[in-house]
Amino acid sequence: MNHQVFFQPSDAWVGDLIPFQHNGEFWLFYLHEIRADPKPGTAWNLVTTKDLIQFQDQGVALPHGTDTDPDFNAYTGSIIADESGVHHLFYTGQNPSNLGTDGLPLQLVMHATSADGMRTWAKHPELTFGAPSGYESGDWRDPFVFRDEPAGLWRMLIAARHSEGPERRRGVIAQCTSRDLMTWEYTDPFWDPRRYITHECPDVFSWGDWWYLVYSEFSENFTTRYRMAKSPDGPWTVPARDSIDGRAFYASKTAERDGRRFFFGWIASKEGNSDDGAWQWAGTMAVLEARQNADGTLAFGFADELVDSFWDEVPLELDGAAPFPPLPLRLDVPDGYQAAVTGNRMPAQFHARAVFDIQAGTTECGLLLRSTPDGDHSYVLRLEPKRGRLVFDRWPRTITGDAQWQVSGDVPFAIELERPCNLVPGSHTLEVIVDGDLCVAVVDRQVALSTRIYDLGAGGIGVFAGEGSVTVTDFEVRKRTDT
Repeated sequence: MNHQVFFQPSDAWVGDLIPFQHNGEFWLFYLHEIRADPKPGTAWNLVTTKDLIQFQDQGVALPHGTDTDPDFNAYTGSIIADESGVHHLFYTGQNPSNLGTDGLPLQLVMHATSADGMRTWAKHPELTFGAPSGYESGDWRDPFVFRDEPAGLWRMLIAARHSEGPERRRGVIAQCTSRDLMTWEYTDPFWDPRRYITHECPDVFSWGDWWYLVYSEFSENFTTRYRMAKSPDGPWTVPARDSIDGRAFYASKTAERDGRRFFFGWIASKEGNSDDGAWQWAGTMAVLEARQNADGTLAFGFADELVDSFWDEVPLELDGAAPFPPLPLRLDVPDGYQAAVTGNRMPAQFHARAVFDIQAGTTECGLLLRSTPDGDHSYVLRLEPKRGRLVFDRWPRTITGDAQWQVSGDVPFAIELERPCNLVPGSHTLEVIVDGDLCVAVVDRQVALSTRIYDLGAGGIGVFAGEGSVTVTDFEVRKRTDT
């Protein structure tokens, strides 16, 4: 039996994460999503990890309120420790029966404290507050608190919406300030681009000479993004690649340890456990490590600890147990397609790494996952140098009619699963971790793409190239040791 790579409780799903680094250990609070009808209230649960490999489920950390309390649903927030060592937990309280003047459930900022190292929390309902005039009372959530030392105060960021303006561009990160963490004053917005429906789960941190604002775009795209500035007061600039991952990885928030910054989010499940199913809210926890490029932009990839936990080599064999072609393997198809696929099935849980030396003018290359030996049926991680992107694809697709072209997803790749990346001629590394129905790919330790893989349950792994010349210089698959 193997340890799960991506944490999920046995009885529920992982919603928004609130990561906190405590004495070298990550305390990962999360919204415990139970899919039931009628829906129960939402509590904060806790999972801890010292090594990002083994996770200890600690159960309920912050219970939700009763069906008459304003925090029947205890939604996303943040944790901070004050100068005396008391921990302050700020969270969103919501109750479907507690309506505002607009007829929508109120969202309120609520407060709890712990004097025993976060083992227990005391709620302070008297410190609850909602949106002021000019903001919608039904969008006032995800309070994030950080210390502004030069100003000598605490700043709270809140995902909010203006009460007036174009319906889908009222999103704003509102702001309150405090000197004691107990009483808060409304002040000017922290960020007000007038661009999105709202900006969920705001997070701010400094790293070297840069400040970073992280938020999840609840708008045309469900994507976690970031902005850069030289101070927490902006102005915020848009990096060339401003997203953390694709559609499936959402509501990511961060924590730091030993100078390293980690992004914790959830990979959404799909309705009906099907590749064609609609994305659902909540899923399975995943973590990406951010690395800071020379220009201050962020690169995203696997933590070394995670990759190093896969150390048993998986043999690569062609159909009939013939050895896989020796490396370097040249795929030279100036106007065609060529693939080399294993005939032996890959385990349900593995890490694969392939290095492609891509010649100028090449249209595509990449990895085939859970593939038939001929490569015709598989999931596809496709590098497209001419378009500067990684895309996720699959074949076959669900048949929706009698005609040959009537297939589910009449598109060149899976919608919402593309990632921009720099694929200039030369060597590029494509890594992937697969664990059951979860798949995370990383290009050059710069760009990440997460998704679900339900319909194809097993198969081989392969490399391919189309319309160009590619040399595979390294290709290996490793699994975790069975325990």
